[in-house]
Amino acid sequence: MKYSVELVTDDSAFAELAPDWHQLYGRCAAATPFQSHAWLHSWWLSYGSRGRLRLLLVRDGRELVAAAPLMRVRRPVPTLVPLGGAISDYGDVLLDDERGEEAVTALTEGLASVARTALIDFREVRPGGAAERIYDRWHGPRRRVSDSLCLELPAVPMDELVARLPSAKAQRVRAKLRKLTALGVERQVVRPEEVDTALRRLLELHQLQWQGRKVTSEHLRTRFCDHLVRSVGPMVRTGDAVVTEFRLGEDVVAVDLTLLSRRLAGGYLYGAHPRLRECKADVAVMLLDACAEHTRAGGRGTLSLLRGNEPYKHHWRPEPVVNQRLLLARRRTAPLLSATLCDVAARRLGKELVRRWRERGGDGP
Repeated sequence: MKYSVELVTDDSAFAELAPDWHQLYGRCAAATPFQSHAWLHSWWLSYGSRGRLRLLLVRDGRELVAAAPLMRVRRPVPTLVPLGGAISDYGDVLLDDERGEEAVTALTEGLASVARTALIDFREVRPGGAAERIYDRWHGPRRRVSDSLCLELPAVPMDELVARLPSAKAQRVRAKLRKLTALGVERQVVRPEEVDTALRRLLELHQLQWQGRKVTSEHLRTRFCDHLVRSVGPMVRTGDAVVTEFRLGEDVVAVDLTLLSRRLAGGYLYGAHPRLRECKADVAVMLLDACAEHTRAGGRGTLSLLRGNEPYKHHWRPEPVVNQRLLLARRRTAPLLSATLCDVAARRLGKELVRRWRERGGDGP
């Protein structure tokens, strides 16, 4: 085999990988923005634990041709999991599309060697992800189970998205678009040198819009702010993200962060001032209109609404796409696989029981 395999566990070495990683990322069509070096390295600085980094690299000479960005966790069982954690909607490995199956084999065999006494747990793999090729080549015990639901739209202009809707609903959306124009809402893509300030404003508006309501607490933490500010600036410069400000007069009333890759665009996070709703502006329509513009400009195939089954997303008639969880074990770690599958089944049963209880109105048996 002509490829060499390397395990990186040092934080500073991770940082130095940026140029090679970016080139490989550009040669992997299945990659999502959550596999970019800027996102993953920044995430590690905010969320990683010393001594747990496991970056498996495959090189042809000096050229990086495959990479698995992982870390080791001890609970509930010893496991290698993707970097990116809960704030990343997709997890995956990187494989150079220009390389053959030898590169896949090298990464697969390297993973089997590195795993040793640990399970490998690829979470949130989008269908068609590069990790599927590892799963197909794996020789030990393995299981594929469903993970989070994502909702996806075709990457077409806003007028075509509206045309997919029933006539009455389409008319209402067109009226909402006209309302935004009548109010004088203007949008502007933020320049790279102004991204940091815009992101901090986004998080301030995000907190304001959810004030007094249930909000994802992680979005309010300093470590999340640090990660977002640190990662998105470089991603904007490389075309992997775009930040958009919406103004009413001189005031910024909303900020949106959309992440981009070769195949998809996804609206990741936004902040909107309550003033918009007071003006009866439809924020969801406003944001989707902007996101659709980004997908059209980049020639991408998918406009992803990312994870979550919120009712407002279904207004647009999206296609449900279920992420995958790919579990890989060796013979000696087969019991860890069994334990994890039992945990998955128990959690699903618990969610189903809660759902039924709520449908009955929360009454006792």
